[in-house]
Amino acid sequence: DRMAAAAQAMQDSGLKSGENIEAERLGVYVGSGCGGINTISDQCFKFFESGPRHVSPFLIPMMIGNIAGGNIAIRYDAEGPNLPVVTACATSTNAIGEAFRAVRYGYADAILAGGSEATVNPLAIGGFANCKALTEATDPEAASLPFDRRRAGFVLGEGAAVVVLENYDHAVARGAHIYCEILGSGISSDAHHITAPRPDGEGQMSAIRGAIAEAGLTEADIDYVNAHGTGTAKNDEAEFLSLHTIFDGKNDSLSVSSTKAMTGHCLGAAGAIEAVFAIKALVENTVPPTIGYSDADLTVLAEKAGKLDFCPNVPRRKQLDAVMNNSFAFGGNNASIIFGRQAGEPRRRPDAPDILLTGIGLVTPLGNG
Repeated sequence: DRMAAAAQAMQDSGLKSGENIEAERLGVYVGSGCGGINTISDQCFKFFESGPRHVSPFLIPMMIGNIAGGNIAIRYDAEGPNLPVVTACATSTNAIGEAFRAVRYGYADAILAGGSEATVNPLAIGGFANCKALTEATDPEAASLPFDRRRAGFVLGEGAAVVVLENYDHAVARGAHIYCEILGSGISSDAHHITAPRPDGEGQMSAIRGAIAEAGLTEADIDYVNAHGTGTAKNDEAEFLSLHTIFDGKNDSLSVSSTKAMTGHCLGAAGAIEAVFAIKALVENTVPPTIGYSDADLTVLAEKAGKLDFCPNVPRRKQLDAVMNNSFAFGGNNASIIFGRQAGEPRRRPDAPDILLTGIGLVTPLGNG
């Protein structure tokens, strides 16, 4: 899936190493939350059933997290910075954020950034279930329910997303198709618990405020938030608190949704997948919905949502100029990133060049591309 997403992103961007970008100026920041857990699971069974001689000689490169980026770099002759990011469910949001900074400060002219995850196997399901993260719902329509009164855990998903971040001058010089501008990134740690978020939401709010500050925006400028929204009780409550604390009274027209209701939780790939959804929302002026609400659910949601629009069940047509994507992870890792509409000259900063997004690749439970 990572190679498919990277292929789509490179084709979409029109970049070709050695032709319209120097090989040493093209980088790869692609990570994975769990790495090659399918390989580990399969090879462990072979080891205990048949002995060490039956372990694959490719076990190590197939399981370690940096090989995803390594394979992409080999395929596209990307000789620039190659940094695998591993921050659990915040992995690929952090990867895009770190790539944003690397391009901004001149380490590369363009970077493929994102994440990949394949975790739907008995070992992963057992682990997440036993730490009480997975839903136990038996009704398929009640399986993945972010911000819903019945929320009881997330549903595992698999997939990958890769985006191409590019220096403004480089992109314009080669006539690249531009989706949007990346405006700001925020990152923080809860320093609280290995799996549970801080109940006061302070870590989440620190990342969100950091992204808004770096973007040079205010709370009122954010039109849509693609929330982390896992459907776990503790995460949803902390995220309700964070969103209300930051935006109440400052942005009463804010739209919020969790697309995990449609994809499940793709772990390390989730942030990049949801970044693509946020970017497409921006480009098409359409807020994707949080699906799965019954009439009874909507009554409870209205009480918790206040003036925030959680976009239940159906998409919204809305003028969008700045959108945010949030990811909050085990270990207390928090990441937030903001994308803005790019029309003509970008929002020039005196200290660094502007960064555009010029390619997208996406593989999710909803489909390829």
